[in-house]
Amino acid sequence: MQRREALRAIGASTALALFPHEAITAWKRVAAGLRPANGLTDAQLAKVAAIGDAILPRTDSPSASDVRVQDFVNVIVSENYTDAERDAFSSGLDQLDPAAIAQIESAADHRAEPQRTYWRLKGLIVHGYFTSERVMKDVLKLEIEPGKFDGAAPLRRAVQAGSPR
Repeated sequence: MQRREALRAIGASTALALFPHEAITAWKRVAAGLRPANGLTDAQLAKVAAIGDAILPRTDSPSASDVRVQDFVNVIVSENYTDAERDAFSSGLDQLDPAAIAQIESAADHRAEPQRTYWRLKGLIVHGYFTSERVMKDVLKLEIEPGKFDGAAPLRRAVQAGSPR
């Protein structure tokens, strides 16, 4: 199984469970085009996009930056993290080198910087990717509200046990 297929399977099975109010709100803020006042810098956003595309590159499905996952990360970090968490994340992000992702992935200690920030970032990227509208609809083929209401649908009589149809 290829990495993309594995991620698609994981995403499909957990997408609805990973679609809490915060993700919906964050994607609405991204769609509105409003940049958070205390968000990441342009250089940090570019780094998040580069790391996102290294994790989820464009293939037959969109890349992380194609669905604007860097903007999702920006909203989550700026609006859901405390000042201390945001400062630590920002500092760790500045230490990350997108070219060194393979080394970070294989590092034994995930608690030391920049590994700690990388793993937090990776979680946000994967979460943002699989909760984006484009991936939910076009890649996972999920309907958030499946079906439709049809008020003119014919009624069927309930079948009771032992009675003829």
